[in-house]
Amino acid sequence: MVSRNSALILFAAVAWLPAVVWGFYVPGVAPLTFSKGEDVPLKVNALTSTKTQIPRDYYRLPFCAPGDGPKMASENLGEFLTGNKIQSSPFKLNMLTETYCNKLCQITLDNLQASKLRLHIKYGYHNNWIIDNLPSAAVGVGKKGERRKRYSGGFPIGFIASDNKLPYVYNHVNINVDYHPYEEGYRVVGFAVEPLSIKHEFQGGFQWDGVTPEGLQKPLETCSTTRHLLRGDISTSQVVKPKEKVLYTYGVTWNFSGVEWSSRWDVYLNEDHLVPAQVHWYSITNSILVVVFLSFLIVSIMVRNLRRDIAAYNALSALADEEDAEDKEDEKGWKLVHADVFRPPQSQPMLYCVFLGSGAQLGITLLFAIMLSAMGFLSPARRGSLMIAFLVFYMLCGIFAGYLSSRLYKSFRGRQWQVCTVVTALLFPGLAFGVFLFFNII
Repeated sequence: MVSRNSALILFAAVAWLPAVVWGFYVPGVAPLTFSKGEDVPLKVNALTSTKTQIPRDYYRLPFCAPGDGPKMASENLGEFLTGNKIQSSPFKLNMLTETYCNKLCQITLDNLQASKLRLHIKYGYHNNWIIDNLPSAAVGVGKKGERRKRYSGGFPIGFIASDNKLPYVYNHVNINVDYHPYEEGYRVVGFAVEPLSIKHEFQGGFQWDGVTPEGLQKPLETCSTTRHLLRGDISTSQVVKPKEKVLYTYGVTWNFSGVEWSSRWDVYLNEDHLVPAQVHWYSITNSILVVVFLSFLIVSIMVRNLRRDIAAYNALSALADEEDAEDKEDEKGWKLVHADVFRPPQSQPMLYCVFLGSGAQLGITLLFAIMLSAMGFLSPARRGSLMIAFLVFYMLCGIFAGYLSSRLYKSFRGRQWQVCTVVTALLFPGLAFGVFLFFNII
């Protein structure tokens, strides 16, 4: 009777369990649904370069900032370590609301600002903007004049003219946002930016100081408020030099897209089918063939040398007696190194063990990270997740590194295996931390 009552209680508990179970989304992965006219935040990230690995703060350069100052977005450890610095921006976007030639601000460049902007343009720094956790694609013109999109690396802040070698800044952007309708509203499924450089002029020769609100209401001669600015409308680009007035403007276009929210990252992973999927298989096949060919080459060389040495030993043994052969036979070939294979290093055996343990730790960490990435757990939608995975796996794999280094050191008849374990735990992380600290100080 007791067991029957216990079974009934257990069944009732299991049946009631779904009522109390609740789920959650990982931050940055949950879909955001916007209603018509609702504010869609556009955030700016740190500037990155195609010629240097050092990221720069977006507001380090003379760009327009929000009226109440930029606000930092919450970041995880992985985003911080990879140089991300996501902040708010002065751009105003409202769902399904088209805007044309909106004025942000006007900045009169002084000597320092012009020098900074010129240097960053020279080093190929790019803007990295974000809408609903989607990085901005860059819209540009190809070598043949065709319109092209690039989905990695953001879009440049300016360019160096090929004729006069002067720097020009992109002070106007056409923001193209793709949306997909749902029952509860609209979701962002695409985001691209077309940067343009144009020397703005007000109608009637009006001169704005960039401070009074009157300039925000004055119409521009170079930019219409009824249609988007096109590349063919530009007659003069905005040069970067001291005392130059740079007026920043933008326009927003909303385009319907049949892409579902769950598939919006596909275009970033395959570059909009710019690179065929067969190329990856060709690369993998080529790598496998190269490894197999080199392996067969090494094996054939070793077999040939060993066969020649063994034949020489057999011929020598056949000519001499068994006892005389031991005295007269001179070792040669591969037998000369048979005693050196397992001989411990004569100098710094502990350092050798430490390097082996650290290498095993890094190798196992990479293996686990690649496996999780292949299974889809480390999605690019979760910015910084790959770096966090590396850190977690590296710490956990310290067990293997400590065991391997100390075990190998003891096999070399070393007595300070505890010291070997401590050095293994501190050597590589200490060097990495020192390099990280050095580059952050300078």
